[in-house]
Parts: sequence; C-alpha cells; structure tokens
Amino acid sequence: MSQRTLIRGGTVLTLGTKTPNFPAADVLIEDDKVVEVGPALRARDAEIVDATEAIVMPGFVDTHRHAWKSLFRNFGILSSEEPDSAARHGVHYRAEDAYAATLIGLLGAIEAGITTVADWSDIQIDESYTEAVLQAHADAGLRTIFVHASPAWAETGGADATSIRHMVESGSSTPRPLTTYAVGPRKLDPPNREQEEIDWALARELGLRIHVHAGTEKSATGTVAAMFGNGMLGRDVTLIHCSNIDDDDLSAIASSGAGVSLAPAAEMAGGLGSPPIQQLIDHAIRPGLGVDNEQLAPGDIFAQMRALISVQHATLFDLKLAGKAGIPNLMSTRDVLRHATIDGARAVGLGDVTGSLEPGKQADVLILRTDRPNIYPINDPIGAVVWGMDTSNIDSVFVAGRAVVRNGILEGDSAGAQGLATSARDRVASAAGTEVTTGTGAGR
Repeated sequence: MSQRTLIRGGTVLTLGTKTPNFPAADVLIEDDKVVEVGPALRARDAEIVDATEAIVMPGFVDTHRHAWKSLFRNFGILSSEEPDSAARHGVHYRAEDAYAATLIGLLGAIEAGITTVADWSDIQIDESYTEAVLQAHADAGLRTIFVHASPAWAETGGADATSIRHMVESGSSTPRPLTTYAVGPRKLDPPNREQEEIDWALARELGLRIHVHAGTEKSATGTVAAMFGNGMLGRDVTLIHCSNIDDDDLSAIASSGAGVSLAPAAEMAGGLGSPPIQQLIDHAIRPGLGVDNEQLAPGDIFAQMRALISVQHATLFDLKLAGKAGIPNLMSTRDVLRHATIDGARAVGLGDVTGSLEPGKQADVLILRTDRPNIYPINDPIGAVVWGMDTSNIDSVFVAGRAVVRNGILEGDSAGAQGLATSARDRVASAAGTEVTTGTGAGR
C-alpha cells in the first residue's frame, strides 16, 4: 500500500520551470515522489503536515563536501602555509574513524536542511574505507553522491581503479537506492595529462560522473579549455571551485555543459580567492553551491548563499565606485536560491531527480518556519530564505518522502553518532599531536 503525506497550507517555492510558486498551497507526496503541487489538494489516508506558517521548498543540494573532515569542524586555519590540515590528521584515520566522521558530517547536513550531498571522499585508503564511508551514507539517510578519491598523501598518482571497480560491483550486490557513485581524480593543477586520461577512461567505462578540482592555482588558466579540446570535458564532469580560469576556460565550460560547484565560504577562507560568480554569470553558467570543508566553513547552505550574493554585489559596487560603465545587474535572491537547489542538482547530474518540487521528482522537501522572531514579518519569502533564515528556522526535512527531521529534531540516534565522533576525534588528535579545546578555548 502506498504511503501518502500531504504538506498543507504553506508558501510553496517549487523552483521548477513547469510548476509555479504559490503563496499558499499543498504538496502531495506518495511513497518517494512528489505527485501534485497546488491549492486545496485532497488525499485519502494521507498523513497531514501543517505548514500554514512555513515555507515549503526543495531541500538544499550540497555539490561538494569532504564529509570525513568533520571530526575537526571549526578548527580553523593553523597557518597560511597549511590552510587545510587534513593530511596531517588523515594519515591517522582508521576505517571506523572515517565512518564516524562521515556520519556526523552528513547528519549535520540533514539538520541544516540539506537533502543531497556530493561527498568528495578523499580518505579512500583501501576498500575497507570505501565500505565504511558507504555505510555512513546509508545510515545517515540522505541522498548522496559518493565521490571516490585517493588521499592527497597517498603514493598513487590517480584514481584507485581496483577499489573503484569493487565499489561498483558492491553496489550491484548491495543496493543503495539513495547513493550514486562518481570518480574524484586529483586536481587539474598542475595538469598530468597521462594520468587524467586513465582516470577519465575508467570513469566513462563504468558510467560514473567525474568530480574534479579545477582552477585552484594561478597557473591553472587554460587547463579547462585544454580538457575541452581533448574531449575530456562534458556533461558528465563537475568542476569544483574554478577560482582561476580565463575566458577560454569559461567558453569551454559553457559549450560542454559541464557542471560547476562553488564553495564561497571555504574558497575565501582557504586561500583560493573570491568565487568567480560574475565570470560564470557572464557566460550563462549556473553553478551549484557546496560547503567543502567544515574545518574552514559553516556546514549549512544559508551561509554559502549569503557569501555568494555578497561577493557578487561587492564586486559590482567596487566597479561603480571606480566609475566604470556597463556594470552588470546585481544577482537576485531568486538566482541564489536556485544555485542552492535546482542549479546544484543539475551541476552534479541529478537535475531530473531532485532540486525542485515538481510532479514525478523525488520528494526531497524542506519546511522552514516563518513565525519566528528572527524572520517575522515575512515581506518576501525568497528574500527571507536567502538573507534572513538560518538552521533555527528548520521545522521538517524529507528525503525520498521519508521524514528525517521533524519539529526541528533529527530522527534517529544522533547521540550515538556524536559519541562515535568524539571518540574518533580524540584518538586521531592524539595520534597527530593536535591539541583540541573542549572547554573555553582562546580561538584560532
């Protein structure tokens, strides 16, 4: 028998191209799919979820995150020479530590209204780590893309073909309906054409997407355009960061249909520079948003939206102050919210699956309270989500039609996950000689 849920009476932001937004409407879910959106819907035997003082929208899509780094959340930058201390800690991770870190990271994502995460898991030391991280994905209960990536400190120069093939075979025998697989080659800067061709061939042989860091160094300009010329750039590729790219690179991205993922907060905090949002807009490229690394950046998409729109507005106001002519338009809050949802889904190859509330798509739904002092009165629902809301406004989260957050409370054993994360953090920190402060630290 089908399971039905009727979300009733909310301000519905579908973010779809065929289904409009509604000031007051219902969303009918049957099993794992949205079946209807509109006013005054009727459904027999449906669970009723009251959303009369709430915004109903698709869950956020996080297009790039290293979930295994969550053990050292908010640790900050130790020095300009070591903006990311992941390698120093990562060499001490056991498979069970990778499980604990990934699980707590993904549970935090769910609690922040994120229903899809592309997890660039560069802790794949051997197949036991792959199995551990995949189990964390399943236990967390959200939609994921597991991006298999070798550690930066590993001796191998590229993707681990044996482990990746095992991952695909394991997926055939152990169905994971909410997880798809991808390959994470080493970053393109500096280029290693021979290894890149091997990694790309492996991914395409197995029918897997490719998620790769690009434009992370000043010397990287032209690298993406060269990929396009060699047939490596296509709709099955997601380019991460793209902080240092030129017009030829941008034209190549636009022509190929490749996706782009920006992580504004981490890019600015971690030394990659300002996200190239205006360059992307100028070439009609619509990026998705990601958290990247909770050591450096907040783990929610609200922060990423505000960082992105602030960077774009600041860039244009600087041009105005300099007396420049022909200044582009300011980015709208609608644009930013689309980057956080449907544009993100498209950037990672899931645009037909999630990212908008439309009949036939997966029921990945976020309900945000509008009756809280931090946001009341509502004058513009989209503006409220982008500029004013935070995780305290989250009421409910559904993934594939199943409630994973209700009344602001995460379903499942979050206390158990926290205990595992604490034990893993303490062991890894001790092995790495890292001092952590669990009381009132001085800050970094």
